[in-house]
Amino acid sequence: MAFVLNDRVKQTSTSTGTGTINLSATAETGFETFVAGIGDTNSTFYCISHDVTSYFEVGIGTVTDATPDTLARTTVLNKSLGTTAKINFSGTLDVFCTISLSKWVYLFSTVTSFGAASA
Repeated sequence: MAFVLNDRVKQTSTSTGTGTINLSATAETGFETFVAGIGDTNSTFYCISHDVTSYFEVGIGTVTDATPDTLARTTVLNKSLGTTAKINFSGTLDVFCTISLSKWVYLFSTVTSFGAASA
């Protein structure tokens, strides 16, 4: 299990409640699925967004390759409702990989140099 960040990872979900998110079977057009972009059992920063209510949640979650693929909401870092409790979502949700600005500032301050990724 590793912590993985990747660009252009996005799926939808119709999960309800505050638990693990069941991800759609395919990625949004032009994006990768969480299993393809992050990998089974790996953790990542995520954002769950509900367009109708404008609610969002940013956190750290763990991806599972299953039927359906899932994203376990391990730690909530920020959300539109002002606390770190998980939002009780319903309806169609956008779920995507992001980076938490508060965590990025910490990571950036601890790195002395950046190099290009190797293939």
